[in-house]
Amino acid sequence: MSTIESPQLPTAPAVVREESGGPTMQAIVLEKFGGLDSLVYTDIPKPLPKDGEVVIAVKGFGINHAEIHMRRGEWAEAAEVSGIECVGVVDSCPGGEFPVGAKVAALMGGLGRIINGSYAEYTRVRAANVALIESDLPWSQLAALPETYATAWTCLYRNLNLTAGQTLVIRGATSALGQAALKMAVSTGATVIATARSRARFGMLEELGATRVEVERGDLAAHIAEANRIDAVLDLVGNSTILDSLDMLRRGGTACLAGWLGGLAPIGDFNPLARMASGVSFSFFASPVFGNPGFPVSDVPFGEIAQQIADGTLHAAPARVFSFDDIREAHRVAESGEAPGKLVVVME
Repeated sequence: MSTIESPQLPTAPAVVREESGGPTMQAIVLEKFGGLDSLVYTDIPKPLPKDGEVVIAVKGFGINHAEIHMRRGEWAEAAEVSGIECVGVVDSCPGGEFPVGAKVAALMGGLGRIINGSYAEYTRVRAANVALIESDLPWSQLAALPETYATAWTCLYRNLNLTAGQTLVIRGATSALGQAALKMAVSTGATVIATARSRARFGMLEELGATRVEVERGDLAAHIAEANRIDAVLDLVGNSTILDSLDMLRRGGTACLAGWLGGLAPIGDFNPLARMASGVSFSFFASPVFGNPGFPVSDVPFGEIAQQIADGTLHAAPARVFSFDDIREAHRVAESGEAPGKLVVVME
């Protein structure tokens, strides 16, 4: 019987340093793997501009569970400076892809994994992982957008092709990604049925626009009134529920798997011939693909999203805002789950 080996975990964070002697910046360095005390403030060289890349003066960034796993040493890749996303101002761009001084969002492209990330005054990222985000919204609101809203937008409007009047089920809707998708789907004119593990979160999801909230369960398709009439399912619970999500779709409907709140255990003995109804589709999206060919971050309409927020048609305020000096508290709150929704850090 074949086995799947676990990824080789790093024994120490990967040090990604520029040549010394130039200007320096303050950064939050992952000194070792472990608890909150692993995050240490220090000065390191400012990243130097390179062709095809953009140096960004960081103004804010979101806190993600990926960075918690990196801090603990639970991922196969972790750079010395964490942070997979940010918003800020272009400091330099040798290739001319973005004008100096422009407001931008950046995400993925190895940030925080194989190159130093956004937990710093400056970061450098490939131009394909950067997008203009022209807006007068405060940095605290803009910082809540990059990874979460780029992923939600891509899942809803590229993978699921969601349109007004359709019925969408979001499984795992209390997560930051789930809440973003819920708010965007409602603004589109879709009817949204959300799921949550706890009834205590029902009111929050209803306030965000969910038509109805169901208790998350592995056999939801057998209990949901709209079974076989659902247009789309965004499944953020993961492998443990995706087959059940397929069961509730109408002919021509699509289920998109984009999260693993229920864990990463693989789907056992999946035989589409025996398990899938004809005419339904199984789609997949993972945000690390952003910046790869076919998935430039510039495809995401951050400017339009920000304008919807400014107009009041889309509500995207972060659950909590922290200062740069409070990174350990931000990680503690993220780990504890005591503040449902997106947590952000602002530099000023």
